[in-house]
Amino acid sequence: MQKRLGRIISILSIISIQSICICGCTDQNSSYLQDYGQMVNETEADSNASDTSFNDVAESESLDEAGIYVNTGDTITVGFSQIGAESDWRLACTNSVVSAFTAENGYNLIYDDAQQKQENQFKAIREFIDQDVDYIILDPIVETGWEGALLEAKEAGIPVIIVDRRVSVEDDSLYTAWVGADFYLEGARACAWLDAFLSKKNIESEIGIIDIQGTLGASAQIGRSKALEDAVDTHDNWTLLAAESGDFVKAKGREVMEQMIDEYGYKIDIVYCENDNEAYGAIEALTDAGYKIGNDIENGDVMIISFDSTREGLELTLDGTIAVDTECNPLYGPVLTQTIACLENNTYLQKESYVLESQFSADRTVYSTRIDGNTYKVTILSQDIIDQRVY
Repeated sequence: MQKRLGRIISILSIISIQSICICGCTDQNSSYLQDYGQMVNETEADSNASDTSFNDVAESESLDEAGIYVNTGDTITVGFSQIGAESDWRLACTNSVVSAFTAENGYNLIYDDAQQKQENQFKAIREFIDQDVDYIILDPIVETGWEGALLEAKEAGIPVIIVDRRVSVEDDSLYTAWVGADFYLEGARACAWLDAFLSKKNIESEIGIIDIQGTLGASAQIGRSKALEDAVDTHDNWTLLAAESGDFVKAKGREVMEQMIDEYGYKIDIVYCENDNEAYGAIEALTDAGYKIGNDIENGDVMIISFDSTREGLELTLDGTIAVDTECNPLYGPVLTQTIACLENNTYLQKESYVLESQFSADRTVYSTRIDGNTYKVTILSQDIIDQRVY
């Protein structure tokens, strides 16, 4: 009880501090945890200097070389509510967390698969509270509706760490920290690649775009859809023909694509799939309908744009089926243990932390993109790059 009381006091003090990186001080309210991508501002671009992100996320002796928290005292019990297993990305995320929170590393992990239902996540949180876990990790299926469950956890003195998708609550003290990706930036990078590609190919004709959205209300869907909408608004020759949810799964992606083929046919130039699994379904539907997939859109090809950069997605990118695949990195396990290391060591914790991510294409037309004065590298894909990845 004394340990829990001390933890509650330390958490309350952590929440009140807004000047931190993940562990340690900074002048920003949010930080970048790991340099998975490469971003340089306009001044640095001239000198080829990268923006070195906050790689030293926790300077604690309790972290091993892989950044995993090694518990030197009592076992730490963590409840993890995962959305489900709807995609390759989700499986990689789950595997990363489960592999980090092992008994060997000093953890007792209680894992709950919500099977794509928010009510199951509410139930899991309340069960975690009843089990008196030390921490709750929540990957929320949608952003809204979390006030009640998070308030119960706060009143029980259990810190909640939000991972991947966000929660939308008026009182952000209901959760301790959020770790995830900038989904709007992912979408903006994909659209910037398309803009640069069309410009370099001198393509000025009308461009018809289909958006196969993710699960409506999910952070990834909100960010990626909004980025596309904003890009369409700034291009007179881009038309968003339709947008419909594919729920981040292959079967629904195929179903939506079949419907769009029936409705729009050869008006479709670009299919913007909000994750790789949707892209797999869309590719099947287009192929079965006799469409040619590729980047020669002036001669009838349909271009596929995708997100996640899973191994299968990158294999399809390497052979040219997917034109560009923007990464959404799922390897949160080590980052989450670093977050808990901050809390366990009473170190000030950054409220929001982003992971920087890469972008891949086998097409050599575009090597970098510009967004808001920053230059982002496009990694030209090879089999060696794919072989070195862990998911």
